[in-house]
Amino acid sequence: MTTKPWLAQYPPEIPHTLSYEAIPVQEYLTRAFQNYPEKVAIHFLGKDVTYRELYESSLKFASYLQNLGIQKGDRVAIMLPNCPQNAIGYYGILYAGAIVVQTNPLYTEREIAYQMKDSGAKAILSLDILYPRITKVIKETELENIIITGIKDYLPFPKNKIYPFVQKKQYGFTVKVEHRGMNHLFPEVMKVGKVEKIEVPFDFEEDVAILQYTGGTTGFPKGVMLSHKNLISNATMCDSWLYKSKKGEGTILGILPFFHVYGMTTVLILSVMLGNRMVLLPKFDVETALKTIDKQKPTLFPGAPTIYIGLLNHPDIAKYDLSSIVACLSGSAPLPVEVQEKFEQVTGGKLVEGYGLTESSPVTHANFVWANDRIKGSVGVPWPDTDAAIFQVDSTEPMPVGEIGEICVRGPQIMKGYWNRPEDTAHTMRDGWLLTGDLGYMDDKGYFYVVDRKKDMIIAGGYNIYPREIEEVLYEHPSIQECVAVGVPDAYRGETVKAYIVLKENEQITEEELNTFCREHLASFKVPRIYEFRKELPKTAVGKILRRSLVEEEKEKNKEASATS
Repeated sequence: MTTKPWLAQYPPEIPHTLSYEAIPVQEYLTRAFQNYPEKVAIHFLGKDVTYRELYESSLKFASYLQNLGIQKGDRVAIMLPNCPQNAIGYYGILYAGAIVVQTNPLYTEREIAYQMKDSGAKAILSLDILYPRITKVIKETELENIIITGIKDYLPFPKNKIYPFVQKKQYGFTVKVEHRGMNHLFPEVMKVGKVEKIEVPFDFEEDVAILQYTGGTTGFPKGVMLSHKNLISNATMCDSWLYKSKKGEGTILGILPFFHVYGMTTVLILSVMLGNRMVLLPKFDVETALKTIDKQKPTLFPGAPTIYIGLLNHPDIAKYDLSSIVACLSGSAPLPVEVQEKFEQVTGGKLVEGYGLTESSPVTHANFVWANDRIKGSVGVPWPDTDAAIFQVDSTEPMPVGEIGEICVRGPQIMKGYWNRPEDTAHTMRDGWLLTGDLGYMDDKGYFYVVDRKKDMIIAGGYNIYPREIEEVLYEHPSIQECVAVGVPDAYRGETVKAYIVLKENEQITEEELNTFCREHLASFKVPRIYEFRKELPKTAVGKILRRSLVEEEKEKNKEASATS
């Protein structure tokens, strides 16, 4: 058993334990329709969709899937950016009793084929410009039906007429798909008459709602089985944490993609649970985001550090009114303290860091949004009904307070396991605990600190070096916009530290100046030995810097150098 010192830090408004309704996720949409039928559920590039329209469209989609032969437990993929069709498809698949397989629209043919084969998806809802990719790999999959939609399908007039020309100029081609055979057009699907809510047998504990694939940085991506219980639990926890949010009154900004578990829970599920309005953007563009915040006045803004950094570094940020923002939950990557403080100054809202992973639906920890004792550099404390501990790496032996080990968590939001991977599940889940693979420590008040991923730790000359510590120092330099530290092969030290740097616009700095700055703030063995300046860093769709791709890049360079020497 573990003690829970963090409970003493909870403000009185947040209960230590919660009750969770044994309902399917889609029941939130049914209730939102019943309570707020004419309220705007989605605002998308000038187009409004009410809760009535979202609910009825989702039922139509569910009915259509069933007519195609989709049965309870079948997998149906969605490969779309954030748009109304994504939400309709998501809830429609759940109404049909099927399992959602969210798929990144940026995936290559190889990645699409892998995920479709691994999940056994029978149908896919996809963007029109992605259709050629699917058709090239469809013979390798179990896909029987492709439902095609376009951004223009939910744009207001005259944008819907202009967009195809913009699309052709942007991508160099247009896609024409006929509504026959295995191909189906989303607008045609929506033409079916009004349908009644479909009743499907339901098991709160056992039924899987989604297969959410991990990023695959440590091998092939794995399908994380998240049940209705997992998602309902995490959304309920989120609601309790944001206790000042009022049902039916807020607006949530949907920049985080729904194919990322964080965007799915904090935007797609939470907004419907609360009967709030979600403002969706199909991709992150700094200027578009600033204009949207200024005009649409979101109150809640879930994001990632790179998103906040991008906004803060826009030269015209002062021209936009960002004061509607009440709270921001940052996840996916470490939030530099400097970014947190500056964003709060600019908006007047609260920006707090949280922690979680796909396997936990995703949130397990967060800082308090409105309590005064937010701890800098900490990912906060465990959420209600969530237990957390620091164990010795690859064991369940607890570490003393303040000592670094592996962060392990358990609670109702923890996954059922990995799809068709019992060995991986057994390795990751032990005695009810999820071993996160993240290194960190807990202080005496119960606040947790993430030091780094186990596999990201740099071992140089026998010293353990944590990239996050180096990056926190680099972010304090006024000329640096983004940075990442990695370990690269070194003949003498085994590994040495290399820092990749993106400078702010019109800023200049030399390696020597950076070296001097780092030596003032870091022990000598932690100071980067190599600096590389870049215009941009590789990132995931949610804005998380792809550290592992830089590591692989360095390995390839090393191989080539060895081959020519």
